[in-house]
Amino acid sequence: MIDTIIFDAEGIVIDTETIWDKGQAIFLQRRGFVYDRERIKPLLTGRTLAEGVEVMRQAYRFDGDTEALARERADIVRELFIHETAFIEGFLPFYESVRSRYKTCVATAMDQDLLKLVDQHLNLSALFENRIYTLDKVGYRSKPNPDIFLYAAQQLGSAPEHCVVIEDAPHGIDAAKSAGMCCIAISTTYDPGKLQKADFVVNAYAEIDLAAVDQYASIPMK
Repeated sequence: MIDTIIFDAEGIVIDTETIWDKGQAIFLQRRGFVYDRERIKPLLTGRTLAEGVEVMRQAYRFDGDTEALARERADIVRELFIHETAFIEGFLPFYESVRSRYKTCVATAMDQDLLKLVDQHLNLSALFENRIYTLDKVGYRSKPNPDIFLYAAQQLGSAPEHCVVIEDAPHGIDAAKSAGMCCIAISTTYDPGKLQKADFVVNAYAEIDLAAVDQYASIPMK
């Protein structure tokens, strides 16, 4: 039986994916490259800023200090975050419908400084009663490693098999499944075809059927 819902942040609670796409395009344009979203985006989601720099550097073959480049990426997206952050469509009604019946939290690979900016605008800490868990709690082991989801479950006193993760990215789905959790993927960021490892794939929050999820999660694993 499902008693806990773990939300990813970006693309699930907050609408930041267009911001990151703009940021990546600007960052690469400064180096004379065109951002190939189809090829690069799946490699970046769930990664830290520095890990993302390494991904792009290998893909586009440019030089530079990783930490300095990560700071440059942060500066670019920080300006975009200040002006363009909003909730994902449908999140608030869904959350209000489940928050009294399930334990809830956010578990995210999002950069903490950027998360603070979002918190200032959207008051996430109050919404989730400070149950927002970030990679610093797990030694910065990013998705597809399951560490952040297992940590979140531990903090809530929940068994992994009683948790459902709501994700939008392949790395996040892999992390949830490695953690032994049920996973719902919403196609806010990726085509549904890239999300097929999830237990359920929907196009919007309105399509989530938690009764069906609970029934599915109750089936013994073979």
